[in-house]
Amino acid sequence: MTAPTEKQNIHDYLAEFDDIPGTRVFTAARARKGYWLNQFAMSLMTPENREAWKADERKYLENWPMSDEQREAILARDYNRCLDLGGNVYFLAKVFSTDGLSFAEAVSSMTDMTFPEYREMMNKGGRSPQGNRSIKGGY
Repeated sequence: MTAPTEKQNIHDYLAEFDDIPGTRVFTAARARKGYWLNQFAMSLMTPENREAWKADERKYLENWPMSDEQREAILARDYNRCLDLGGNVYFLAKVFSTDGLSFAEAVSSMTDMTFPEYREMMNKGGRSPQGNRSIKGGY
């Protein structure tokens, strides 16, 4: 992907990011959409907030002006949905950690693989780029 040309519409350029299979590029639009979701996740950096979260997740989420859809995605630990709703995986790592998961364990839950399968695939060099470069192009 190259930078937009003077003649290319910036919206068309940014739409190209949605053509990367299994990837959600964290754009300014996603950042705006997920601001409060990500602020919630970052709040889990302090022990007192982690304890409050663990004591009553739904109540804790009332402190954050997120959409109902974002709240439900967090409660369900549907991390792919969280990313769709503007979450940033590095901020969501605070949730993984609070749940006692390693980053690799949590990320494996975002694939169609078990953690041992995911770990093995990553130890062998990760996913092949073949078939994973373009949704529209199929390559």
